[in-house]
Amino acid sequence: MITTTKEQRRALGRVFSRTPLGIPYRAFRASVQPTFGCDGAICVQWQGMWLCIERDGYCHT
Repeated sequence: MITTTKEQRRALGRVFSRTPLGIPYRAFRASVQPTFGCDGAICVQWQGMWLCIERDGYCHT
């Protein structure tokens, strides 16, 4: 599992709660991917797109 900040985990929770995905939260969190050269940001696939979540919790596509 990727190391995440508290703000990133909160953002993941908000993203997960937007729409039922049919998987448990832990499985969703386990699907998080690291980024390269993006200062600790993480990426997660959600609803056919990749979301990038910065260390401060800011989420964008």
